[in-house]
Amino acid sequence: MSTSAQAGHENGAVLEKREGRVATLIFNRPERMNALNADLVLALNDALTRVEADPEINVVVLAGAGRAFCAGGDLAVIGKGRQENNIIELQPILRAGMQVVLKIRTMRQPVIAAVHGAAAGAGMNIALASDIRVAAEDAMFGQNFAKVGLFPDYGGTFFLPQLVGPAKAAELFYTGEMIDAAEALRIGIVNRVVPLAQLETEAHTLARKIAHGPAIAIRAIKETLFGRDKEELAKLLNLEVEQQMKCFYSEDCGEGIRAFFEKRAPKFQGK
Repeated sequence: MSTSAQAGHENGAVLEKREGRVATLIFNRPERMNALNADLVLALNDALTRVEADPEINVVVLAGAGRAFCAGGDLAVIGKGRQENNIIELQPILRAGMQVVLKIRTMRQPVIAAVHGAAAGAGMNIALASDIRVAAEDAMFGQNFAKVGLFPDYGGTFFLPQLVGPAKAAELFYTGEMIDAAEALRIGIVNRVVPLAQLETEAHTLARKIAHGPAIAIRAIKETLFGRDKEELAKLLNLEVEQQMKCFYSEDCGEGIRAFFEKRAPKFQGK
């Protein structure tokens, strides 16, 4: 962020910076690679609501503090809930996450995801919900839900097939394998790839260019491209949560999370 940037609301979990007509929201759990817990998701939801209502803001940039964009749901939180058979922590992550995705997709401002490091699971899907994705060369993308016995959420089953087709989406969902920025560019997940040192500059140059464009026309374009699918997206987000909760209570989920923390291959039993 340049020295001319003005700080906005900051609550710790999400930092908000403003520069002219561009607002940048920064996920701020760098010690956890910005893994999503209830505090972060609720703060992001609040920040998106606030900037959407600000007539001075024409473009929003999403970014991550530290060495990653967002590593997905916090498996320490999810694992504890699974062990205790308690969904109190998981429900806000899922339900507020639904609102985050709907806001990104339907808010009047274009949203640019500036991705570096890991964009995994729900973190990848927040990027996919954005209008445009700019990735650093070190970016890694993965739908790694299956590796821990969980169902994709945050609109992944809606966005990914649109971008890469159902067959490639199926491969990424079924295997949970990570792909690098070059492959993400090749298959259409990201718009451009730049050196890490240039990521912030590239994303904000693009944001400023859009922000100084014809706001009425750009809003109409976004509404035509993305807003018309709001009802279909909302329906699928609800379905994702239902399927996620079924998987959450499965023995495979418990085994997948244990294996993750024990750094071993999981032994799934289909139960």
